[in-house]
Amino acid sequence: MTLQQTLAGPFTVEGIGLHTGIEARAVVSPQPENAGLRFRLGASGPEFPATTDYVVETRLATVLGSGGKTVSTVEHILSALLALGVDNALVEVEGPEIPILDGSSLPFVEAIERAGLRAQSAAARVMRLERPHVFRDGEAVLALIPGPAFRVRMGVDFAPPVGAQAYDAAIAALGYARDVAPARTFGYLKDVEALRRAGHALGGSLDNAVVFDDEGPLRPLRLPDEVVRHKVLDLIGDFALLGARPQFEVLAFKSGHGLHAQAVAALRGEEAGVTVFRA
Repeated sequence: MTLQQTLAGPFTVEGIGLHTGIEARAVVSPQPENAGLRFRLGASGPEFPATTDYVVETRLATVLGSGGKTVSTVEHILSALLALGVDNALVEVEGPEIPILDGSSLPFVEAIERAGLRAQSAAARVMRLERPHVFRDGEAVLALIPGPAFRVRMGVDFAPPVGAQAYDAAIAALGYARDVAPARTFGYLKDVEALRRAGHALGGSLDNAVVFDDEGPLRPLRLPDEVVRHKVLDLIGDFALLGARPQFEVLAFKSGHGLHAQAVAALRGEEAGVTVFRA
C-alpha cells in the first residue's frame, strides 16, 4: 500500500512575484491525512483546495482564487509538492503571488527536502485512466493515455532561437529534482516591454528567468533543453490540481496552462473512463 505523505515540519519562502513585482511570502505547513493540497489567502482570508474548481485565470500563469481574492503563479510550488509525493499541505500566502525565487521549482524542492516528509496512515488517492482522452486548442494537443505510472512526454516549437525541443520524463522524486526542477521560466527580450505595459512580468529579471534575444540566451542555460523541461515542470504543477496522484501518461505538444486546466477539470468531472482509488 502507498501511504499518503505530508511534511515533517513547515517551511517558508519569501521573495518577489514574477508578474506583480510585489514582495510575497508563503508558509507551507503539514496537514492531516485526506486534507489534500490547500491554499489560504492571508491570515483570515479564504481557504480552499488546490483543484480546478478554483482556477480563475490561465493566460500567463495558473491563478487560483476564492471569495474575491486570488493567488497567481501557483504552478511551480504545486509541481514540487506533487513530484515529491506530498499529498497533504497548506500553503498560506501573504501577497498576490507565490514568490518566483529563481524561476524554477528547485528552491521549493530544496525547502521540502529540508522540512522532510512524514508518512501517514491512510492510503494515497490515485487516479488512473481506463481509456485515452484527447484535448486540443488550435495547434496545442494534450493526449492522456493509460499507463502504469505518471509520465510526461512534451514537445514544443517556439520562435528562434529556441526552436523545437522534446523531453520525456518519468515523474519520480529523484529524477524530478535532478532533471526537471532546475529548469527556469523563460521569455523573449522583444516581448518584455509589451508585457510590462500590460502589467505583467513586473518582477521578472535575469535572476529569475531565461531571456532570449535573437542570438540566444542572455545568460548561460542550466540545461541544453531548459525550455521544454520548464514546460514539463509547469504541466506537473497544473496536474496537481487533480486532487489525486496521476497514474497515467501525458503526451503534450505546445500545451499551456489553459489546456492543462481544461483536461484536469474534465478528468475530475468524468464518470466513465477514470478510476480514483486508494493505492
